[in-house]
Amino acid sequence: MRVVVTGGSGRLGQSVVRGLCEAGHDVTSIDREGVAGLPGAQLQADLTDADATRTLFIAIAPEAVVHLAAISVPFSAPEATILNVNTALAFSVVDAAVASGARLVLAASSPTVLGYGNPKGWAPRFLPLDETHPVEPWNAYALSKQVIENVVERFVRNSDNVTFGVFRPCFVIPPEEWAGAPTQQGHTVADRLDDPSLAAVSLFNYLDARDAAEFVRVWLERAELAPNGSVFFVGAADALAREPLAELIPRYLPEASGLAAGLTGSSPAFSSAKARELLGWEPRYSWRTELVQAATEALAEPDPSSLPTEVRVS
Repeated sequence: MRVVVTGGSGRLGQSVVRGLCEAGHDVTSIDREGVAGLPGAQLQADLTDADATRTLFIAIAPEAVVHLAAISVPFSAPEATILNVNTALAFSVVDAAVASGARLVLAASSPTVLGYGNPKGWAPRFLPLDETHPVEPWNAYALSKQVIENVVERFVRNSDNVTFGVFRPCFVIPPEEWAGAPTQQGHTVADRLDDPSLAAVSLFNYLDARDAAEFVRVWLERAELAPNGSVFFVGAADALAREPLAELIPRYLPEASGLAAGLTGSSPAFSSAKARELLGWEPRYSWRTELVQAATEALAEPDPSSLPTEVRVS
C-alpha cells in the first residue's frame, strides 16, 4: 500500500516507518524534520496548516494514513499549546486523508485519556483496564488525545468507504532505550524498574516500539475485521515491574487495592485482548528479554581504547 505516516521522525514513528517499509509498503513520512537513514520518502511540512495539508495529501494520494504527529510529552509545552497543536494536527490530517481518497485512517491516542496520575486522585473502575473504561483526562495532553478520538468518531459518522481506527499505545520504548538511552521522561528503563514509583504513575504500562509497528501493520491489513472507528489498547504482555502488580498497586495506588488481586505474576494492568481477538495481534517483546539482550550486546562490544593499535576500531 501507499502509506503516509505523520510524525515519522518520532520515537514511535521511526519504528512504524521501518516496520511498514520492511513489510513492503510504499511509505512517506511527513514531519517537521527528517531523520538520516530512515527508509521510505521523507517530507517536511507544517501539518497544522489544513489547506496545505490537504493539497499535500491529494498530491501523494495515499491509500492509508497513520497519524502519529503530536506534541508527545505531557507538560513539555504550555497546556494551551499542547491542546491547540495536537487537536489541530488531528483534524487537519484526518480531513486531508479523507479528501485525498485514503481508504484506511489510523490515529494514535494514548492510555492517559483514562485519567491516571491525576494529582487530585484517581482510581480505576476495574482491573485490568480495557477499552470500555471511562475516560477522565486531567491535563492538556490527555485531553488532546480524547479529542483525537472524537475527531475520528466525527469522520466515521460523515465519511463513506473509509475505515478508521484508533490505538492507544502504552509507554513506548524504542530499541535504543533498552540499551540505556534515556526515555522521554529522562530516566532509563532500568531506572523505572529499580524505582517502582517512576512507573507507578502510569500503572507500569509499556510497549516495545517494534510491537507498536507490528500492530499498525496488522491493522492496515485487517482493519475491516473490526467495527469502524474501533479503539484498541496496545501494550506489552507483562508489566514494567519486577514485582507482581497485585503487590505494587496497593502500595502505590491504595485506592485500587481491592481491584488488583488478580494481577499476579507478570500480568499487566492494561489488557490488549481486543486487539488479539479482533485482529490477531500479539506483542512479542518484553523487558525481561530485551534488557538482558542489550546488556549482553554491550558486554560483547569491545572497548576501542583497550585494543592493540593495529586492530583498534575507529
